[in-house]
Amino acid sequence: MRSKTHTAPPATIDEYLSRVSDDKRAALQLLRETILRVIPTAEECISYQMPAFRYDGRVLVYFGAAVNHCAFYPGGTVNDFKDELEGYETSKGTIRFQPDHPLPASLVHKIVKARVAQSSATAPKAKRAKLKQTKSERPKTKRAKQAKSKQPKVKRPR
Repeated sequence: MRSKTHTAPPATIDEYLSRVSDDKRAALQLLRETILRVIPTAEECISYQMPAFRYDGRVLVYFGAAVNHCAFYPGGTVNDFKDELEGYETSKGTIRFQPDHPLPASLVHKIVKARVAQSSATAPKAKRAKLKQTKSERPKTKRAKQAKSKQPKVKRPR
């Protein structure tokens, strides 16, 4: 039986980029810099084992390298830019491009701005704050309260 060598998933975007070929690394680094110019306060992170950018507690966009292409994952805003993405392969939330034909910075700028606006419109800050609560801070459900109380219920006389 052949054993597979398992490598730990990357912990940072730099670590992720160090594992891809030089041409893909250059294209993805350019994409990374463009995203950070649009939202300089975004937090770089790894989510679903892909480089991502978190803004106001929510992941806005991802990018990655595959065997035959690089990809930018801005989510549902891809259809809004169908005309400008004419020369690229797209699907519902993905834009695929070749390292030697990267996405134009101006287009990435527009897409990321649209994602920021979309994210701000869909989740009010109060809701985002509630989502950040830990389980111990969340209010208990009625069923959880009943299960916790192990005392038998006493019938009151009428």
